[in-house]
Amino acid sequence: EKVATFGLTEPNAGSDVVAIETRAEKQGDYYILNGEKMWISLADVADNFIVFAWTDLAKQKQRDHSGISCFILERGMEGLTTGTIHGKLGIRAGNTGSITMSDVKVPKENLLGYEGEGFKIAMFALDQGRYTVAAGATGLIRACLDASIKYSLERKTFGVPIAQHQLIKEMIADMATSYEIARLLWLKAGWCKNQGLRNTKETSLAKMYACEASERAASNAVQIYGAYGYANDYPVERFYRNAKGAQIYEGSREIHKLLQADYALGFRVDKPTRCNLPLPEKE
Repeated sequence: EKVATFGLTEPNAGSDVVAIETRAEKQGDYYILNGEKMWISLADVADNFIVFAWTDLAKQKQRDHSGISCFILERGMEGLTTGTIHGKLGIRAGNTGSITMSDVKVPKENLLGYEGEGFKIAMFALDQGRYTVAAGATGLIRACLDASIKYSLERKTFGVPIAQHQLIKEMIADMATSYEIARLLWLKAGWCKNQGLRNTKETSLAKMYACEASERAASNAVQIYGAYGYANDYPVERFYRNAKGAQIYEGSREIHKLLQADYALGFRVDKPTRCNLPLPEKE
């Protein structure tokens, strides 16, 4: 088995995808890649790398995303190096790193799709990644809810368990409600995927809501635990640190809000993809 990773983000390009600077120059049967990717999950341990680069420099100047292409790189290719990012606020159990390409010679067979399809491939891949982030954030809400219920029934103030206090109940009610909403949005997006339906809107909404709700749930969980929630003796401080990252990667919360507004206003209408993931086999 081999580990693969997805390399789109760069030091100067995150939400603004067409700001990437990595270039791929065609030379005979090869492409020569130069550039750097940053904040890439598993970059320091991956065997294969899906990276995006400009193949049409004229379109790069015009910020026309149809000049971006996608390539599969392999560890061991000359000029390809990776690094590890240390000191993250959260998600410390997951490796994050950088990819540096210096005159990396990539066979033309490693072009994924056609030239100019890189942006479409990236957006399609993000529909899958955002789905997993929504699932994780939904689980984080549930973890905050479970931890808060347990602690509030055990901890006593003013002679009664803090679960009896109305403001504690308010926070727990918000977690319970958020969990049900996030779970249903996530399940709807998954259903669309299983039906072979375009699901950019549904996946974006699930990701946006679950990530915002998980940060709020984690903050409230820390509040319920009080001073104990501020220390690592209990898991809620880790929940709080981990929740923030999900509002940044796989499309920031601001990007998803813009997407949802454009869908609602009719400014954005998704077109069918050229190809789709294979549907699950029916039993």
